[in-house]
Parts: sequence; structure tokens; C-alpha cells
Amino acid sequence: MIDVRRAADRYEGGDAGAGISTRHAFSFGSFYDPDNIRFGPVLACNEERLAPGSGFDEHPHSHTEIVTWVVEGELTHRDSTTGDTGVVRPGDVQRLGAGAGARHVERNDGAAPLRFVQMWLAPLTAGGEPAYEVVRGLADGTPYEVPAAGAVLHVRRPGAGERVPVPEAERVYLHVVRGDLRLDGAELGPGDSARISGEKGLEITAGSPGELLIWELPA
Repeated sequence: MIDVRRAADRYEGGDAGAGISTRHAFSFGSFYDPDNIRFGPVLACNEERLAPGSGFDEHPHSHTEIVTWVVEGELTHRDSTTGDTGVVRPGDVQRLGAGAGARHVERNDGAAPLRFVQMWLAPLTAGGEPAYEVVRGLADGTPYEVPAAGAVLHVRRPGAGERVPVPEAERVYLHVVRGDLRLDGAELGPGDSARISGEKGLEITAGSPGELLIWELPA
């Protein structure tokens, strides 16, 4: 089964007056849809845009693996629980394992607009100690494992005409960052996503240079 969700159908969130624009792929906060709560362990896939000087003040998380992919600009992260502070740039993967509880700040302290995709996954086992890491310059096709959620992220950047195989997992979640793509006859563009269950032998064909976030998920 392939369930395509369009960018235009995302829930609008954020705070325009504070320079924050958010587009939610799943129920989130006040945007509740009982038929769209999660896909496997994926609880959220948020497209975030922060104007210079804006951001999210210190706030808590628990029992969640939070993976962030910066598209444009620089994300400043401060974790008051672990004491980690860093700047995340395009091509970097950031992960915050909230464990039993963590607090952090996310801001755009740069001079240019910031755009990032943030994905929340439910861990296989709740609780534990918080953890934080950043992988700099993740190469195309290099898998990034999130063992706590039993999931693997594949970042692919196909050129025009290139074909990308879809992982043959029981569940796959695919998010288009940029480019025009085709999946099993469906045209996909920026912000579109696909929830794939029980499919084998699928390929994505790039009509233009693209960037994809592909989650290989447990059954």
C-alpha cells in the first residue's frame, strides 16, 4: 500500500507574529485528527521555518527520539539537560533522545532565514537517560541508525533521471525536501510524503535534482 500525502494538506501551525511557520504532517498540538496520529513509530514530521532571531524557548520532551535535518540556514541548539550546545547546518543530522525527560532551546541566531525538517519517533522502550548527537555532513546514501526507535534514516540526493530504490522494509516513510519525483506512477514535489506498507521492488525516479528523507521502519 502507498498512501501519498500532499504538502498542501499539512496542518498549519507556528506563530507568524513571532517569525515561526510550521507545517505538520501528523496530528500535533491543537491540530487533532484521530486517523492521522502516527505511522509506525513516526509521530511527527514538521516543516519549520524560523525568521532570523526567532525560535522556540526552553521546552520539555520525554519518551521521544527527535531527528532534525536542516535544509537552509543554521539552527542553534542548547540542551539544558545534557549541557550540549551546537549549530546545525545543511547536511548535518541532529538527534535528541529525550529519554525520561529533557529540556532544550531551538533558535535561528543567524542572519538568514532557517528552514528545517524535524521528525519525532516513538522509542521501542520508554524512559532512560537523555542523549544528544550531531553527525556532520551526512553523505548521500549513508544510513543513519536510530536504534532506540528501531529505525534507519536514508538521505538521498538523486540527480535528474536517477533512480533510487525504496528500502524493502515492512514500513517506509518518505518525505520530499526538494525536487520533482515519481513513485509508482505518482508525481511527488517538495513537502509531499508517502507512507508505504508491505511493498517490494519500488523505485523513485527523479525528474529534477532532488533531496529525500526516507525512513526504514520496523513492522
